[in-house]
Amino acid sequence: MTKIHDPHFAERVSASFARQNAMELIQATMPVVEHGRTEIHLPHWTGVEQQHGFVHGGVVGMIADSAAGYAAMTVVPETASVLTVEFKMNLLAPADGEKLIARGKVVRPGRTLIVTQAEVFAVKDGKESLCALIQQTIMVMHGKGEKPVAST
Repeated sequence: MTKIHDPHFAERVSASFARQNAMELIQATMPVVEHGRTEIHLPHWTGVEQQHGFVHGGVVGMIADSAAGYAAMTVVPETASVLTVEFKMNLLAPADGEKLIARGKVVRPGRTLIVTQAEVFAVKDGKESLCALIQQTIMVMHGKGEKPVAST
């Protein structure tokens, strides 16, 4: 992996995740933030289901995109932010379990583009089953921070 550009990356990434209203909406959490790697956990509840009772593929894509994107954010300087420019997802099996775990990792860091991957596992009765894979390209936006938190 690359050198650590920001020794406080975990706090910065966690704070960014906390500002993502979409992740709050679907009840996702990010309990793992390491250099080049993150995990997003999602409980299976009726609000994220499709018509067959599985977690909707769009929601699977949301957590995969965010896990891989936040993995990328761990390797950029604190003055930069990241933005997904493309990803390809394969849905391998129904997202059927008590929860999903999306594990994102950096494959190739770069100054302008970062290539990442994420695997999404459905956890049922304590057993993990791979249900989706993504490969993603992230654009590093140097000198551009994230949207400020609105005052209430």
